[in-house]
Amino acid sequence: MGTVVDSIDADLSLWIGQQHMFFVATAPSSVDGHVNASPRGLDSFSVLGPTRVGWVDLTGSGVETIAHLRDNGRVCIMFCSFDARPRIVRLHGRGRVAEPGTTEFDEVAVLHPAHTGTRAIVVVDVTRVSDSCGWGVPVMDHVRERDVIEPWSVKKGTDGLVAYREQKNARSIDGLPGLPETVAG
Repeated sequence: MGTVVDSIDADLSLWIGQQHMFFVATAPSSVDGHVNASPRGLDSFSVLGPTRVGWVDLTGSGVETIAHLRDNGRVCIMFCSFDARPRIVRLHGRGRVAEPGTTEFDEVAVLHPAHTGTRAIVVVDVTRVSDSCGWGVPVMDHVRERDVIEPWSVKKGTDGLVAYREQKNARSIDGLPGLPETVAG
């Protein structure tokens, strides 16, 4: 079962900061809705305190995480160690979406490289931290970050990103509201 604690200590914060990717899982309130799990990477995640984390949310082809957080706030963030030490850490909590121009957006965005495609910041109040073995997770080497999203965002430009978000990020696959007009257009 592993270890369950109420907060992120300095050692765990350091370990989280060394991971190259994390996974985000959310689900809508409706029992008929689709559960979503999204991989995330780049320099986008921050431990903001013992019970608070956040990440830069980049423009993507869907808006499930944002829509689900707006619907009910439930979220689980998972980190897996792919190096020699097997480890899985899950952060459960309640998340919210911070839009450009808000204090929470600015607080997290400044901690990371500027990304042209940033559409929001997600902030999570962590209520449960679990640390377990990762014996079934393969050992893999990190080769490099993909250099795709920033050139794609720059090529789209501001107007192109707005149009893309209006088309792809206005509603989730279950029809839940995604990005509001102020962000999507």
